[in-house]
Amino acid sequence: MDIPTILLIALGLAMDAFAVSIAHGMTLKTLRNGNALKMAAFFGSFQAVMPVLGWLAGLSLLDLISGVDHWAAFGLLFFIGCKMIYESFKMTPNEKEQKTLTLSVLLMLSVATSIDALAVGLSFAFLKIAIATPIVIIGAVTFLLSFLGVTFGNKFGKFLGNKIEIVGGLVLVTIGMKILLEHTLLHVVIPV
Repeated sequence: MDIPTILLIALGLAMDAFAVSIAHGMTLKTLRNGNALKMAAFFGSFQAVMPVLGWLAGLSLLDLISGVDHWAAFGLLFFIGCKMIYESFKMTPNEKEQKTLTLSVLLMLSVATSIDALAVGLSFAFLKIAIATPIVIIGAVTFLLSFLGVTFGNKFGKFLGNKIEIVGGLVLVTIGMKILLEHTLLHVVIPV
């Protein structure tokens, strides 16, 4: 597989992580590079590891994973999004300023945004594509876009006021619904 094709795959896989990063950046009162780096490192790492897991699993798990991947991603993103919306009404501005990205939330978001990469790894195994180059490119692209997403979201969020966490939560819920609808409609239109 050529590098331009791998780059296009990497960009496609990174879009969910980019959108989630923007949503998180919008909720930050002050941007700290540590937050952006932490999110970018987790998202980039998960996007790089998931294709390896899929590639190692091979075709034997394709039916099992493709049947539930969209539900898992939807559930995780819906839960995190609703939690963000709920917290936006409960927290005072001082509490929001001290809010940090917890490890459990970061892990859930990382898994939710990288499930598609698992399926891509399965397809790489099916096509007998060496995995080393794609995972480096996928991880690097996701890292870069996630870092930029947090930064962009933070600058954009300052214009939208204190309730921006609602927008961030709605973005996550929407991404989850998009994943669910894409997979559901695909199976209705093209029975597998």
